[in-house]
Amino acid sequence: MAGVATAFLCPALATADANGWKYLMERLIADGVPATRVRQTFDDPRLPAFDGIEFAPKPHGESKSMYRRFLKPASTAGARRCRQENAAALEAAQRQEGVSANVVAAILYVETGCGRNTGSHRIFYRLARLAMADEPENFRQNLQRVREENSSDDSIEAKLRARARYLDETFYPEARASFLVAERLGVEPLDLRGSISGAFGYPQFLPTSYLRHGVDADHDGQISLVDPADAAASCARYLASNGWRAGITQKQRRQVIWTYNRSDAYIDAVLTLAARIDQPVALAKARKTSTKSNKHHPPAKKRRG
Repeated sequence: MAGVATAFLCPALATADANGWKYLMERLIADGVPATRVRQTFDDPRLPAFDGIEFAPKPHGESKSMYRRFLKPASTAGARRCRQENAAALEAAQRQEGVSANVVAAILYVETGCGRNTGSHRIFYRLARLAMADEPENFRQNLQRVREENSSDDSIEAKLRARARYLDETFYPEARASFLVAERLGVEPLDLRGSISGAFGYPQFLPTSYLRHGVDADHDGQISLVDPADAAASCARYLASNGWRAGITQKQRRQVIWTYNRSDAYIDAVLTLAARIDQPVALAKARKTSTKSNKHHPPAKKRRG
């Protein structure tokens, strides 16, 4: 009966199956996304066919080196400009949510250069691909590949199944939420642009984060993450909702930012920039000069014994 109902709701599924998306389309329709919207989105020529997505039993973590540049003087200056140019929005968010304006500015700078690089990828396509990880044929092909690479590991199928389940549970809700985000913004899902990982706007929110934590700070009737006021308020709301409050310890701050990006290097970059924003420029220059001087005149070695 379920198959008959699905075919009735979305007669274009047979065509869509040639493009590889039938599995995801059926799930979206079953979960209440209007069949006409699903069909329109997957029939859109801007959406490439699904040709599979490879994944491993263990995720590849972020490289620490990708955040090193944020510890350089140029990034400190950039984060400081972000804080100054958006002072009104950041301070309003701080008053409303109790989250440091400097921390929000640092996050916006690390994520997108304070809105200068929000990404140009179609986020629905990126999220939809990840939501297809556990599609039966895609899983079978991945299992065949990893078995050849890990022939001595008898538990490889269980590990891969767990990873597929994680990807499904993480990204299927994001693909589904994209329809509601697009509706609220008055666009089509394929019009949403952002990063290769499916995040968008100044703070690089995934669709469910937009729906849960988005704030219409400028009261124009729409939450826009490319508007500085909405972006700052939404980022602050996210952090407050995950435990940020006045007076928390440095360890607690790290735990909150961990929910934003599970990378110690990312957390280090954000908190370092936040601390440096208020650092007097003259003091920063003095420290830089002192560092250069010490390179030419290394300190005397301490005597032992």
